[in-house]
Amino acid sequence: MPTALITGITGQDGLYLAELLLAKGYDVHGLIRGQNNPRRDLVESLVPDVRLHTGDLTDMSSLIRALRDADPDEVYNLGAISYVAYSWENASLTTDVTAKGVLHLLEAVRLHTGDDPGRVRFYQASSSEMFGKAQADIQNETTLLWPRSPYGVAKVFAHYMTINYRESYGMHASSGILFNHESPRRGPEFVTRKISRAVARIKLGLQDHLTLGNLDVQRDWGFAGDYVEAMWLMLQQPQADDYVIATGEAHSIREFVDAAFRAVGIDDWTRYVRHDPDLRRPADVDRVVGDASKAERVLGWRPTVRFPELVQMMVEADLQASRPG
Repeated sequence: MPTALITGITGQDGLYLAELLLAKGYDVHGLIRGQNNPRRDLVESLVPDVRLHTGDLTDMSSLIRALRDADPDEVYNLGAISYVAYSWENASLTTDVTAKGVLHLLEAVRLHTGDDPGRVRFYQASSSEMFGKAQADIQNETTLLWPRSPYGVAKVFAHYMTINYRESYGMHASSGILFNHESPRRGPEFVTRKISRAVARIKLGLQDHLTLGNLDVQRDWGFAGDYVEAMWLMLQQPQADDYVIATGEAHSIREFVDAAFRAVGIDDWTRYVRHDPDLRRPADVDRVVGDASKAERVLGWRPTVRFPELVQMMVEADLQASRPG
């Protein structure tokens, strides 16, 4: 039975990945921050077979202890301060967790494996936010990185540090450059979940409007459940490498709003949506869309859930969750 340790297990990716690995017969361990973490109950209810360890990416001693106790074959680092807008308000904390935290974990894994650096396979959750001011119409693994947020900058540091540990110490360390991926488990602070939840509540008469910022930015949106399979496939390869994971399609927030309202039978949604310029980012990314041809060629991976299906899935889940009783 292979063993895996997942950081960031309380997030949507961590939960989907834990379910995937358990279904494959893994002994799954999760790192959770704080003894009174409010999402601990969610993890224990959805994936009760996961063994949880208390630790923090900013505390290297806790990482060494978790690695000793779990003794994993695979480590998936999904832990980060992942809400981009938050990173402008808390750039230092974002750097400590999302950038330096990866260095702490890489070094802890290196120390744990000793003379056999390839014994533990490592996955780093890189991000399309690293491309920022995109220098190519479609971004792939060789596109110049030009981050436009403290979060993106932190992810670039973590990405290159993962490559450095692979090249310097012979670690089996791979990065998945994941473009935006959503699900009903996405946090309500993210714009896609904010939209799906508000549309469901508007349909049910529980809310009368939705306030958004820039409706014209475009993202490459996929389903988180598809993307965690790509993570696992990367660690099954004989050689570690970096892969873009994306759908290859760009859609605007306006299109997401349109699809969400159509999912509840509302064609003219303009009276329900208000604009607030204060919700715009200080330095926004206009358009990102990924080329996942390398992942398809090497890993045999491709997305199964298309954009309309993703939006429908999220709205239906929020309708179910928002119904009284």
